[in-house]
This record gives sequence, structure tokens and C-alpha cells, in this order.
Amino acid sequence: MKEVKQFQTESKELLNLMINSIYSNSEVFLRELLSNASDAIDKYKYLSLSSNGKMPILEGDIHISVDKKAKTITISDNGVGMSKEDLINNLGTIAKSGSKDFMSKIKEAKEKKDLNIIGQFGVGFYSAFIVANKVEVETKAFDQPGYRFVSEGEDSYSIEEIDKDTQGTSITLFLKKNVDDVKYDEFLEEWKVKSLVKKYSDYIRYPIKMMVSKSRPVLDKDGKEIEGKREEYFEEETLNSMIPLWKKNKSEVKDDELNDFYKSKFNDYEDPLVSLFVNVDGKITYDALLYIPSHAPYDLYSDSYEKGLQLYSKGVFIKNKCKELVPDYLKFVKGLVDSPSFSLNISREMLQQSPYLSKISENVEKKIVDKLKAIKNTDFDKYVKFWNAFGEHIKFGIYSSYGTKKELLEDTLIYHSLLNEDKFISLKEYKEKMGKDQKYIYYVSGESLDAIKMLPQIEKYKKDGIDVLLLNQKIDEFAIMMMREYDKTEFKSISDESANELSDEEKKKIDDTTADSKRLLDTLKEALKDEVDDVVISSKLVDSPVCISTKDGMSLEMEKTLNEQPGSEGEAKSVKVLELNPEHDLFKSFVSIQTDDELVKKYASILLDEAMLLEGRDVKDRASFVKKMNELLVIALKK
Repeated sequence: MKEVKQFQTESKELLNLMINSIYSNSEVFLRELLSNASDAIDKYKYLSLSSNGKMPILEGDIHISVDKKAKTITISDNGVGMSKEDLINNLGTIAKSGSKDFMSKIKEAKEKKDLNIIGQFGVGFYSAFIVANKVEVETKAFDQPGYRFVSEGEDSYSIEEIDKDTQGTSITLFLKKNVDDVKYDEFLEEWKVKSLVKKYSDYIRYPIKMMVSKSRPVLDKDGKEIEGKREEYFEEETLNSMIPLWKKNKSEVKDDELNDFYKSKFNDYEDPLVSLFVNVDGKITYDALLYIPSHAPYDLYSDSYEKGLQLYSKGVFIKNKCKELVPDYLKFVKGLVDSPSFSLNISREMLQQSPYLSKISENVEKKIVDKLKAIKNTDFDKYVKFWNAFGEHIKFGIYSSYGTKKELLEDTLIYHSLLNEDKFISLKEYKEKMGKDQKYIYYVSGESLDAIKMLPQIEKYKKDGIDVLLLNQKIDEFAIMMMREYDKTEFKSISDESANELSDEEKKKIDDTTADSKRLLDTLKEALKDEVDDVVISSKLVDSPVCISTKDGMSLEMEKTLNEQPGSEGEAKSVKVLELNPEHDLFKSFVSIQTDDELVKKYASILLDEAMLLEGRDVKDRASFVKKMNELLVIALKK
């Protein structure tokens, strides 16, 4: 006897809200129903194993069938099934309660565009009404009569007892009529069903089967093919692969298989540089398959680029770009994470913010970095290829975290250096090669390696055989500043006025020269007061007459980088020091005229302009520079 029951008032409103608002993508209905079918089989298997043989153990499977004439699609399983009470509790009462509280939470979440609500059994079933105007459920629990549940998703639903031989559930969707651009009958097409199963449910552990159309040649009475004649027939086909690649034993997966999976899954034409299996089983359980591309994605630096790993829950595809699973500095990493620990909201379209997510993210980050360190130690050439593509991002990780990731990332850093013949060197290698009296890890920054090697400040370090890290990326100095030191050894820029480590004898010589040329230094400082903060005798120049150094940690390169930022033009200002080489003939010439303050002031700008040119920068007043140089040339040529 058919019983007609009314949805509760709140349930009707909630159902309407769910159908029209919660699910943003109509195609997810199939994912939801297939996931429910898989869950039902899981539950039956559990009950059968704990039934002491009363319930037979069955191989689970799921069937999809379509009827284009009737415009229906049916999803069937041989899972746990439902009793009459189950139907009322799980389907008749949405979310197991028609409570105003539950509904108000959904409304509130919808207004905030933050549908962060944990799902209830049965809610996913109602995604069927996104595409259907009527849903019919035939179900039977073990050792129970069968029942039919019918609803049009409006005021009421009906339940009646039926004859059903096998336990399990069949859900038949009567599709809506096409409206404008919404083609509901597209879901009756074989290719569409196949593509949705592949996209969302490929790794459900039970076979998802469907009768699919195929063709074969027509044979004559002698068994030979009749040219040009083919016949259509139907054959049952399993649409999903069931066993995810990342669930397999790593030793069973070949490199070619990993590479092919990567290229097809993430639309790359090259093999990945690195692939990484991660399997964690404990308080938080998850599997991950991670890839580092062999080249930077074409849109990596565009505003439209979206970071994130694909997200699966128990093999069911949930989200394409879960940005919470990777930090910004690893945004180039591709891959996926599959975990039963994720809490999902009622539409499975967003993750609930939970400690599980952050813990998995932290663990994934550490696994990636550990893999990079291992490659650096075992295959340095391969690591250099990675570094050339993505090294800047690692440095950004240190800078953007204000140094909190220093210990995690410091041993991934490699640099070109002065004495290393254009090869990369790690910080550990640098320290191992330091002289026993060397106090600092020296570095210098510039626009390019060639420009850095021409800096006058570098001359003494080259002469004394002291290595210097060559920083040619804008992020370099900012990362170094956040690190401050490596293995208890402080970083020091050779462009810093105080960089040189001097012996007592060298200090005395500098002090004596400074005293002897005090008037010259004071006059130059006065003449250049708008351009530099100090003029001093240099301890680091060998062949060049002058150089520009800085104080208080901001180099000229950093000043330039900061002033290039929109809205910050001219705001950054380094403390500049003009250094003079006391052994150079140009300095000696200025000493010879130091009593003539006006003449010193007249040509002071030439010293500064020379220093700027040697630094690879432009002079401020080209016309004045050329005029004064011509005057000096005329004087020199007359002699």
C-alpha cells in the first residue's frame, strides 16, 4: 500500500535551497549518487563481515543505464539497501532533520559564500533534483522487504512496499526538459556519462558498469567480412579504472607510467623533472602523488595562474585546485592528495577548514623539500635544472615567511660564486671552504653575473682568494636579510662599508691616510652632500679608483628594486658612501690639490660619476660629466 508523506515545512524550503543554490555545477549529481552507491557497498561489506556468516559476502558493483526514450538515467548498486525506516530518516527527512537551525546555517553560509557545513547521509542524494523533476528509488536491505520511494522534490514523497529479489538500491532520475542553454538530455549520451565517471569517479573502488554501443564488421555465410558493412551491438563495459596509480605499490609503478599519467592529467608535453609518492597512515591518513615540472608553466607568473593540488576523498574527485594544500612558494608543484580524513561540506565542493588540512599541507611541504634536498645531494645536475626553473620561488619562501622557513629551506639554496668558475655552490660547501679566520659569508648583488664580476668592490676578494656569493636575482638580498646567518655565520654584503676584515696594520694605514687627507675628504663630503652620506678611504679597492658602498643593510640593488614597486617610486633610500682608493693616481692627484677647496668641489662629481658607472648605473647629469671630463682632457693634453 502506497503511503504519501509530506515534507516538513522547513524541509521543503531547505530542499529548494539545496537544489537551486548549494550545487554550483549540475554535473556533480552523478558523482554524488555514485559516491553514495560506493558507500552503500562499503556498509554492506562491513555488516557481512561482522554477521558471523548470516549475510553472504558479495563482490560490489555499480551499474548505470540510460533510456533515451523515457529520458531516464538509473544508478544501481548491490550495497546495504534501506528499510522503510531508513528511507524516511535518510531521504524523507533532509539532513536527518528539517530543523530551522540547519536551514539557517545553510542560508547564512550561502550569504557569506562560504558553504562550510559538514554533510549528512542522504543530502548528496538530493543533488539528483538539479537535473531531474522526479526521482524514484527502489531499495531492499538484507532480510527486509523491498520499498519504492518516489519524490518530485516539492511538497511530498511516497513510499510503498514492492517485490525486489536482491538487496541494494536503484535510483532512477526522470530528467527535466531542456531550458535555454541547459541541455539536461545531454546526460543521456554515452560519451557524457563516460566522461563524468572518468572525471569524478574513476577511482571508486568498485566497478562502475554500463552497456555501451560498439560496432563490428558484418560477416557473410563463409565468415568473411562484407566490405563497407558494420553492425552495432551493445556490450557491458567497466567505465572506471578503480585502482588509483597513487594507491599502488611504488615498486610496481614504472617511470613511463608515472610520466604518462602526469602528462595526460596535467596537460604537459614534457616528462616531469621529479615525481614523488607519499603514503601516510596514522592519525592523519592520506596518499599523494606529486610532480615538479621540468619547466615553468607558461602562465606561472600571470595573475590568472591558480596554484593547488587536486583533491580526492576515498578516490572520489572533489576539487581541481585545492590551494590550501601547497604554500605559495611551491605553487609550481602539480599533483593530487587523496585522504579519507577530509571533512566535506554538504555539496562536497569545498573543504571544511580543519586541522587535518593544515597538517597534510605541512607534511606535503616537508616531503617536497626533503625530496629536493635528496636530489641536490645525489644528482646535482638535475637539481641545477630544477633551480634554474624554480629557484627564485624557494628564495621567496624564505622571504615571504619572514625567515620562519629558514631551517627548512636553507640547505636547498645554491648560488654562483666568485671562485667557483660559474658553477653553483651550496651554503654548506661555502662554509667548508672558508678560511679559518673568515668571519662572514660574503655576498654581492647586481643585475647580472657579468655586471657583478665587474664591480670594483670585488677586486680585493678576488686578489685575496676569498669567495663571494653572486646574487643576480631581485629576491636574493631580501631572502638573505631574512636568514641573517647560516650555521651561526653571519651574511655580509661586500658592498657594505664595514665588510672588510682588516689586520691591525691595515687599520693603522687606513687611519693614517684618513688623517693625512682629512681636508680633502671633508671638502668632497660637503660637495657631494646631496648625493652621498660619507666619503672615506677604501680598504677593498685594488685597481679601481672609486666605488660606492652602503650602510645599514640596504644596498643600491635593493634600493632600486624597492623603488620599482608601484606606488613606492623614490621612497627607498640607501645610505651611500663614496670610497676612494688611496693607492690610485687619481686619489693622489686630488690630494695634491686638496688645499684648493673650490677646485676639489668643482671636480668632486667626477669621482661620484665614475663610481656609479663602475657600479653599472647611469650618471645623474650626463652633460655636466662630459663637460668636466673634456676640461680635464684639455688640461692633460696641453701638458
